[in-house]
Amino acid sequence: MNNTVQIHDKSFIPFISAQQIANRVQALADDISRDYAGKQPILMCILSGSFMFTADLVRALQIPHTIEFVRYSSYSGTSSTGQISKIIGMRSDVKDKDIIIVEDIIDTGFTISTAIRELLISEPKSVKVASLLYKPKALKHEVPLDYVGFEIPNEFVVGYGLDYDELGRDLPQIYTEQS
Repeated sequence: MNNTVQIHDKSFIPFISAQQIANRVQALADDISRDYAGKQPILMCILSGSFMFTADLVRALQIPHTIEFVRYSSYSGTSSTGQISKIIGMRSDVKDKDIIIVEDIIDTGFTISTAIRELLISEPKSVKVASLLYKPKALKHEVPLDYVGFEIPNEFVVGYGLDYDELGRDLPQIYTEQS
């Protein structure tokens, strides 16, 4: 059986299964629920890539919480442009609130460092970061990572919300580019 997925001009092979993702998301939700017991954090979903991770994470949380959505753009094709543009912003007042930024992947760190810098202006009580994936070899900006699903090599991945030129987000598992 061929598990290769073709998206545009690239072929991708399975990398992290849907079951591995589900298990890890549950473990992260358990950690966050423990750490935020008695609190009501605002989860800030970074669109578009983290929508699947955020949806599964919030269903697994055992604490009260609210959700906000923001959208930044920095990618063109398979690589970061190095330029961040904010497309959608938060509506809630975050002063003196606990914030958990939910991101699909931390690679260069441009997007998350921008989001943190913007949030800190509004004086939240705390800011933590939950990311499904983390590419330490791609990191160019030091960022705090409080909850990490998987540490992965510096390879291009799609699926479970991650895309290649807007396609592949619907895949239930994560695929890596076939070499």
